[in-house]
Amino acid sequence: MASIDITIRGAGIFGLSIAWICARRGAHVRVVDPNGPGAGSSGGLVGALAPHVPENWNAKKAFQLDSLLLADPFWRDVEATGGVSPGYARLGRLQPIADDKALHLARAREASARELWQGKAEWSVRPVSDVGNWAPASPTGYVIHDTLTARMHPRRACAALSAALTALGAQVVTEAEDSGQVLHATGVHGLEELSRAFGKTVGNGVKGQAALLRFNAGEVPQIFADAVHIVPHADGTVAIGSTSERDYDDPGTTDAALDEVLDRATRALPVLHGAEVIERWAGVRPRSRSRAPMLGAHPLHDGQFIANGGFKIGFGMAPKVAQVMADLMLEGKDHIPEDFQPEKSL
Repeated sequence: MASIDITIRGAGIFGLSIAWICARRGAHVRVVDPNGPGAGSSGGLVGALAPHVPENWNAKKAFQLDSLLLADPFWRDVEATGGVSPGYARLGRLQPIADDKALHLARAREASARELWQGKAEWSVRPVSDVGNWAPASPTGYVIHDTLTARMHPRRACAALSAALTALGAQVVTEAEDSGQVLHATGVHGLEELSRAFGKTVGNGVKGQAALLRFNAGEVPQIFADAVHIVPHADGTVAIGSTSERDYDDPGTTDAALDEVLDRATRALPVLHGAEVIERWAGVRPRSRSRAPMLGAHPLHDGQFIANGGFKIGFGMAPKVAQVMADLMLEGKDHIPEDFQPEKSL
């Protein structure tokens, strides 16, 4: 391989996605992670690529919209190049509506979505009878249906990116020296390094627990009900998650908190009763103090870069994050929203 233009430390969704766009633009790329691709929180189960509510618009929501709209060509190109499917499909999402107040608000958001989502996706209120057996239990008899939400399988997505990078001649290795431009996408460990250096909490890890059920729902929308994501995957499984635990003893074990999430999921969608739980998973997701991704110049390593803090929306943000970080590192063009600058979390 020719001399390395870009070294990326961290093979989670941010690191792999940035590597992919840089390699697609002709850069010689090396991704370094001692634990391999998708070994941390990016190796989870859920894969809900869902938008924020279409109101109170800001730079973060606009960035996320761009990224969700970029996702289809992004993942199609990854699969076509590497031959591995990420399990991506934009099938939408259903949410139950709890009461008349929530119903009024949901209908008001139909109009705001038409404006803010630029006619590229819809947010609509529909009777449960329109949805069929896959409808979540809804006290009002109505659900919100949005057509922007998509799903993918996190582990398969990381494997797909790794295969596509290899097909382009990029390296994905467990150990190597820095060479060329250097980017740190090291998740919780990177946030802990910053917190130690600055003597305050720059970010932290939030534990999530999820489960995988053996249940072939087919090509249907995912469901968000009672703060639980229910995501049908292409391989005949359904992912259920997740908890958000700021305080925990063991980052890698599941417990009664996951049992409670599963109970809420089956109450929301009774058709899942009796489905076999084939995997229980726990991991720690990186959350920056500002709650937005940290993108740009690294606060500690002069001349190097950072992409961290994806938290719950890392996979949905990844296509756009990859685009703006490749612009910055390869062309010196800074299109990163001000709210995402690392200084906002310091």
